[in-house]
Amino acid sequence: MPKPEQEKHNPTVQDVARAANVSTATVSRALSAPERVSEKARERVAEAVRQTGYVINHAARNLRRQETGTIVALVPDIGNSHFSNILKGIETVCADQDIKVLIADTRKPSMSRSKLQGYFSQNNFDGIVILDGDISISEMRAANLALPPVVTAGEWSDDPTVPISIVDNLMGAGLAVSHLLELGHREIGHVTGLLTHKPGRDRLEGFQNVLARADIDPAGAWVFTGDYSLETGKNAAEAWLKLRDRPSAVFCASDRSAFGFISTLHEAGVTVPDDVSVVGFDDIDIAAHFVPALTTVHQPRRAVGSCAARHLLELIEGNQPDLDIAPLDPWLEVRKSTAPPAG
Repeated sequence: MPKPEQEKHNPTVQDVARAANVSTATVSRALSAPERVSEKARERVAEAVRQTGYVINHAARNLRRQETGTIVALVPDIGNSHFSNILKGIETVCADQDIKVLIADTRKPSMSRSKLQGYFSQNNFDGIVILDGDISISEMRAANLALPPVVTAGEWSDDPTVPISIVDNLMGAGLAVSHLLELGHREIGHVTGLLTHKPGRDRLEGFQNVLARADIDPAGAWVFTGDYSLETGKNAAEAWLKLRDRPSAVFCASDRSAFGFISTLHEAGVTVPDDVSVVGFDDIDIAAHFVPALTTVHQPRRAVGSCAARHLLELIEGNQPDLDIAPLDPWLEVRKSTAPPAG
């Protein structure tokens, strides 16, 4: 005799989605991140859960995947508070779902690309969050067809099928340069980030776009190519000091570069913001306590991490997150490193 339907079929996410007349991704978001869906959608999903008797069973989920409820985060500099704040967002979301987070420092001498690929092939985790823009996801997948689900946090991907969580870098650069223009600056320079990475290119493009809209030729602007580091800021300051016609304001693509720029100028007797205004990007923890307190573009880093973690958990559950989610909005924190130009 056939078994009754309720005995041979445990309710699934797909059942809930059909009952609520929504997508499985919406069901997943309503259950794991209810703030990301409308109240009406939450109510429909909640009613469908009651009707179907669906129960989230983390232990059964792990057994189905034959995994241990662990993800790995690939970080290029664990000591950088920019990345540590993104990790906090990832860990908070994962802790709510009983998922452990392992952290791998990709810049350690022992973490070569071949060793990284070997580590992935062991399939000791359910998914990967990449914070390192130097890692090619396409190459990873070509080397390991059984690669677990992957998302990025704070970086773009060379694989268009990978969900990303990132701030709007064009918008952030625009906020920085617009602030300097509003103060009256017309000669504005830029210390770039890594131009091999899309965030660095976007910040340069945002800088150029705002200058052009202000009828300032971007081609004539002072641009120093860098890599977000303190050393980049130091080198840029030394170059700035040698100029005959110096920009009265400089937008740095990272706070660390801004710190290197300001401290080197200070040693040369140049005062910020009296002699030159400086804006950073990131708003890392020390920015508000630096002397002078740094005007900078704030990245909502924990939100970046939280969003990336939710994307990854959806993939692990077998759902496809929305790839068209808009980047997160940054905002400008105005402090004491900017002022109207002297004279």
